[in-house]
Amino acid sequence: MAPNLLLLHVAANVRSQEWEQSMKIMCLNGWGGKLHEALLTYLAGTSPGILCLQEVIHSPASDKDWLTYRDGDHILKQRANLFRDVSAALPEHVAIFCPAAQGELWDDRTAIPSQWGLATFVHRSFPIIGQVQGFVHKDFSPVGYGAHPRSRSAHGVRVWDFDANRGVSITHMHGLRDLRGKMDTPERAKQAHKLLGMSRSITEPDDLTVICGDFNVEPDSETLSILGNAGLTELVTGRGYDSTRNSQYKKPGRFADYLLIDQEHAVRDFDVIYDPEVSDHCPLILEL
Repeated sequence: MAPNLLLLHVAANVRSQEWEQSMKIMCLNGWGGKLHEALLTYLAGTSPGILCLQEVIHSPASDKDWLTYRDGDHILKQRANLFRDVSAALPEHVAIFCPAAQGELWDDRTAIPSQWGLATFVHRSFPIIGQVQGFVHKDFSPVGYGAHPRSRSAHGVRVWDFDANRGVSITHMHGLRDLRGKMDTPERAKQAHKLLGMSRSITEPDDLTVICGDFNVEPDSETLSILGNAGLTELVTGRGYDSTRNSQYKKPGRFADYLLIDQEHAVRDFDVIYDPEVSDHCPLILEL
């Protein structure tokens, strides 16, 4: 065997052994791809078994790398086709995009239709045997992003873990953003119940259940109480982490992202990644 082919063969065997030994789940708000070079390098290097990614841009009518989001005085660059970019960085994954709304981004003075939502990427070694997609707040908005709090979607997959010989359901959402803050509201309670219902709809009795996402709430929120009362253990604050934000985030309130599991004994490792900075949110990584 030629030396280069031998190296590739060895690398493939190592990667195969890694997949057999554990399932790695990553949850991350991609910040619209603002730090896309660091983000794509990080994702390609870590190649999680399952990636739950929020704040994803998909602009099929444009081949531009960057477009501009405008909402009054709120103006920022957006990676025009972040879904395409991440799909290319993870070529061994099944990529699923779940839009919450279609609005306009701008190429100078030209309006470009662009979809905004979340995405799930599942490595081909984990067969998808169940799936659910829906809304936890409002419904799909086809004619603009809408007034705050805007439409919010959620997505769940049920996969088979051959190493552990069990089904695993993973459901994530991007919780609604209320301009008044992260306080409890009836809408947030309703979305927590909807998220829980979606998770339950694809989960079989012997499965391991994971729920995660950018919930946009504080650690003492009703949202986490609802999920906790359903038998889920929250790992971020439960394991002593004091933030899911990094130096890119300049506002008060250091929590947004959470990951919960119904069988904590199955956790091999859990971490909140502060370095490298690939967003203004920290990646949450669970190893089963």
